[in-house]
Amino acid sequence: MSKRYFGTDGIRGTVGTYPITPEFMLRLGQSAGRVLSQQTPGRRATVLIGKDTRVSGYMLEAALEAGFSSVGVDVVLCGPLPTPAVAYLTRAQRLSAGVVISASHNPYQDNGIKFFSGSGRKLDDVIEQQIEDLLEQPSGCVESAELGKARRLDDATGRYIEFCKSTFPGEIDLKGLKLVVDCAHGAAYHAAPDVFHELGAEVVPLAVSPNGFNINDGVGAVHSSQLAGHVRRNGADLGIALDGDGDRVVLADGEGREFNGDQLLYVIVRDRMLHSKVQGAVGTLMTNFALERRFAQLGVPFERARVGDRYVLECLEKNGWLYGGEGSGHLLCLDKHSAGDGIISALQVLAATRRAGRTLAELTQELSLLPQHLINVRIEPGFDWHSSEALKRELSEVQRELSGSGRVLIRPSGTEPVLRVMVEAEDPDAACRYAERLALSVR
Repeated sequence: MSKRYFGTDGIRGTVGTYPITPEFMLRLGQSAGRVLSQQTPGRRATVLIGKDTRVSGYMLEAALEAGFSSVGVDVVLCGPLPTPAVAYLTRAQRLSAGVVISASHNPYQDNGIKFFSGSGRKLDDVIEQQIEDLLEQPSGCVESAELGKARRLDDATGRYIEFCKSTFPGEIDLKGLKLVVDCAHGAAYHAAPDVFHELGAEVVPLAVSPNGFNINDGVGAVHSSQLAGHVRRNGADLGIALDGDGDRVVLADGEGREFNGDQLLYVIVRDRMLHSKVQGAVGTLMTNFALERRFAQLGVPFERARVGDRYVLECLEKNGWLYGGEGSGHLLCLDKHSAGDGIISALQVLAATRRAGRTLAELTQELSLLPQHLINVRIEPGFDWHSSEALKRELSEVQRELSGSGRVLIRPSGTEPVLRVMVEAEDPDAACRYAERLALSVR
């Protein structure tokens, strides 16, 4: 049976539109609580709930808390906190599960739910399916003596800051480095600047005044085109942009160069290769072909997973590898954390520059990314793009014209009603032209 609510990154949608409603969240808390209780017979299940800075987080948090409590599950509340911080604290506190209320890089009108297991990993598909199956059962409530309790976790942010700092090599620091840190008015606003500052950097904080409505609004990793300008105006060495829930990162320098997830993954892997053997790396269907080609030259095995960090993680675990990520800046360093973490990923890149004594531009000079052009085409629910004769004809023609000098990727989004059309080619104008032709055939 296919899942109805869970996508590639939890449940996500527009607030007030089913299923992002308080009624559904109450039932979701009950269903998830029942599944967790079945997995922990003989002892009370406990979940940790964190959220980003959206105004709707208050409402959804209260509904989830009520749902968990009504089926006898205790709740630990930690307020606004990055998604990877919830993963870490769930594991560190030996809790049954972690829940994040966030729509990541989406605008404030959206929100969503992500679950982590007690080990700090995304829930397995099987468990998500079990939760969905129980959603169809009637709501209920245990006896008063069995109701779950709720408490606040003291200094959740401080604990996470110390964890982030522990992933940075103890023999080096960031003294003499000036960094612009763009927190997207999101969950990392009261953690990220402190991490870099306490490691010795001079920090210029940006987008650290959330008001419930400005998360990701023209700032952060998904709106990073202005980051280089901020670096230049502040006389900084680098800019670091996180997304709304703090699991993605993009870097930029004062020369206008922006460094995406493919380039950052390359820097991390190259740094690790200087100290130990790298067994392999994982990208996604969207990963730039230049990275695959460069890893082959270095003798690093490379595999592509489906788009989504959970699939990158599954591929890494299957192979016993440690490093992977997406071009969007969602990176996994399993030798440091069980989840993608924008702050920790940035620290690994900064550590590589400090150890090498070279700039980020110099470290990425050997990796020349092929131009990619991506168009998100909004589609109606249920649209069968595989059967579109117009798209088939145009796709065949584009592939013939590319003649092996590029590639085309068409895939539906796992979180939005859009079809992602991507073309990669040596000539950026050609990539744009081909992508527009394919998008037009869908429209």
